[in-house]
Amino acid sequence: MASSLRLLCALLLLLCSIHGGRGQPCSTSDISVEQRKTGATVEGQAEYEVTVSNTCDCPQSKVMMLCYGLSSVEAVDPRAIKPVNAKLCAVAEGRPLSKGTPVKFKYAWKTPKDFPVVSTEIRC
Repeated sequence: MASSLRLLCALLLLLCSIHGGRGQPCSTSDISVEQRKTGATVEGQAEYEVTVSNTCDCPQSKVMMLCYGLSSVEAVDPRAIKPVNAKLCAVAEGRPLSKGTPVKFKYAWKTPKDFPVVSTEIRC
């Protein structure tokens, strides 16, 4: 009985060390993108605020989202989101996005845009 308990403990310890004690590894689905209307208008267009958050314990860097050039009638903070080509935008200039430290930006356009996350680099 004692040897079975020791074996079970050893297996649990091994599993924890494989995943860094954090359970399942992170993925792009751990990056949450929420959007809301601010109630303001800019040049007759509705303004939206986007919050990008990491829900995983491990930081994720090089967060890339589809943004198709990020159309906006107001200036968008390039430190928060910046187009890198005609389709993709980098979040936070590629810096690690940690749990509890969201990145926010505002834009103004006719309709809300979708910002699906396409890739990240997990830094665990």
